[in-house]
Amino acid sequence: MKYLLSFVLWISGLAAIAQPRPSTQTIARPKLVVGIVVDQMRWDYLYRYWDRYGEGGFRKLVREGFSQEQTMINYLPTFTAPGHACIWTGSVPAIHGIAGNDWIYSASGTSTYCVYDSTVQPVGGSWRAGQMSPRNLLTTTVGDELKLATNGRSRVCAVSLKDRASILPGGHQSDGTYWYDDSTGTFMTSTYYRTDLPGWLQQFNARKLPDSMLRAGWTLAQPEKNYRHSTADSTPYEGRYKGEKTPTFPHTSFRPGDYGAIRALPAGNTLTLELAKTLLTAEKMGTGADPDLLAINLASTDYVGHQFAPNALEVEDLYLRLDRELAQFLAFLDQRYGKGNVLLFLTADHGGAHNPRFLQDYKIPAGQFTEGDMGKNMQHDADSVFGVNAPGIQKDAQRSVVRFFNNYYIYLDDTLIQSRGYNREAIIRRIRQYMLGRPGIADVVRLDDPSVLLLPEPIRSRIINGHHKKRSGDLIVIPEPGWFAGYAPTGTTHGTWNPYDAHIPLLFYGWNIPKGRSTQPGSMTDIAATLCTLLQIQMPNGCIGTPIRFRESSGN
Repeated sequence: MKYLLSFVLWISGLAAIAQPRPSTQTIARPKLVVGIVVDQMRWDYLYRYWDRYGEGGFRKLVREGFSQEQTMINYLPTFTAPGHACIWTGSVPAIHGIAGNDWIYSASGTSTYCVYDSTVQPVGGSWRAGQMSPRNLLTTTVGDELKLATNGRSRVCAVSLKDRASILPGGHQSDGTYWYDDSTGTFMTSTYYRTDLPGWLQQFNARKLPDSMLRAGWTLAQPEKNYRHSTADSTPYEGRYKGEKTPTFPHTSFRPGDYGAIRALPAGNTLTLELAKTLLTAEKMGTGADPDLLAINLASTDYVGHQFAPNALEVEDLYLRLDRELAQFLAFLDQRYGKGNVLLFLTADHGGAHNPRFLQDYKIPAGQFTEGDMGKNMQHDADSVFGVNAPGIQKDAQRSVVRFFNNYYIYLDDTLIQSRGYNREAIIRRIRQYMLGRPGIADVVRLDDPSVLLLPEPIRSRIINGHHKKRSGDLIVIPEPGWFAGYAPTGTTHGTWNPYDAHIPLLFYGWNIPKGRSTQPGSMTDIAATLCTLLQIQMPNGCIGTPIRFRESSGN
């Protein structure tokens, strides 16, 4: 009986092998993934203007999607390039290598821009704007992993006014990454991606939309009395456009051909979303058997924020206009792909601080310092103590023990320090002593010092996450709350650990996303981990994020 059973099983096995394989079950995935990153969007902008938003934009995303309310940037410094890299890699500067918008290589002392690449040439634009690629990004992105998972069948594209905000999200395998050239008023790419512009983009550029947008200028979308969440139209906190005497509406001083001005106008967002819709249609994205991905950065919010600061009338009007344009874009996606067939998320690369003078007028401690001026004073102080410029000392091309102070990082010139036989520890002590004697400086931290472990969270882990050993400085400066390194008394900037810079909105909407809201702590690195989990693909190879657990709950 035992042998008979074995014979039957053997025959059954042969039959199973001989039978044709069952058809492979298709993995459930959306037709299209769209990531929208609103530059310098503070988390509280979701609710600050809530009563003024329409039903089809931000409110729709919150009410019909899932809002991860407590999403924080988990590294320092909080700048544009690291933000976009983090969103799409799920990693931090210590791993993905984008240590800032620019940095100095510690080994050679040479500086570089985050996406500069001398080996490529411009396509459809100027040399200055065109020698760009993602080669400085050390890890894969969600788009890279999607293409690997589908054997290259998925298509990945990215658009932005900013080169770094399209190149880093697009990743290494992008099928089309496009950014804006101020000198021509057109969108371009580089030979890293292709040797000529696609015909649809040539036609888009030929429309010369920036010309008509500049002629139209910027007027309030509604009567001024309706703007209840802003300061007066003209305050000492606001910067002026070139040619204006006061920073007041209407803004109509723009000249034909001044294409760079489009960046700091709501029209910059309009132009970018129009490009996105044109790309989706012309490239027929989201129509294949595998999901495609489009990364969109809306950069004008950053330029307007830098110029006017969060409480300006211009910022409120900008977000009301953006809300309306988001509604139109969501309607476009529903019409083209069908409701629920697109997986979309919206977030920000960083936030923005209040203007220090504004806070001071509210009796809140605040201030700013200029890295260039403070860096020179720091250099002079350290050099005078250690005799860099003493009589009889041979002058070097680089004469300071402090090479660079930028993006809150202090870079030392170790070559000079070693060649002169200076005591490096004594130099660091002197720099810390000098900096801590300046107003607005809370701490100066060196990463190779065990005392960094004594810093409070979340500052400690964010410093560690943000420090790339070959690209970051030797020390990082931590300002007091309300303080930042700025370059003008008007407007604002970002870069610190504080909630106004590090707390970002995060909304998921569409395909397989339940209506809900979570106040559990989360990190920017969770975005990529969540997308890859939803798509059932491998996470990027430097990802440290945790997938979000979506739970149905009542919304706003």
